[in-house]
Amino acid sequence: MRTRQLLIIAMVSPFLLTACATSPMGPTVQVMPSPTKPFQVFQQDQEMCKQYAQSQVAGQADAANQKAFGSAALGTLLGAGLGAAVGNHQGAGQLGAVGAIAGTSVGANSSARAQQSIQGQYNNAYTQCMYSRGNQVLGAVQRY
Repeated sequence: MRTRQLLIIAMVSPFLLTACATSPMGPTVQVMPSPTKPFQVFQQDQEMCKQYAQSQVAGQADAANQKAFGSAALGTLLGAGLGAAVGNHQGAGQLGAVGAIAGTSVGANSSARAQQSIQGQYNNAYTQCMYSRGNQVLGAVQRY
């Protein structure tokens, strides 16, 4: 029985590690300085706009991770409850493990979607800030 539990933990652990959403490390959109802007001023704009964008998504990664952890925990509890209802302790353990794996995979998918959403919101805030400071955002038409 102990070996089975270790095997289950080994199977679930990679899902838990890959399921975490993180705050964006930076923008994934390209912005160029206007032709008349010195590069040092552009770099200052970048730093200010990165801070602004980070403030717009603050706390969202933690919330997504808590939701993913809740999905895994709920799957484990439901599986264990179903196994206990069947009537034996071994069934509770096995169905609990199946529930943990299923809940963790649902949580991992949820975190991946949340990560994309957080990055998109970060990129939007960053490009809005950079555009408002007169920089060239690819795909945007600037009027002077």
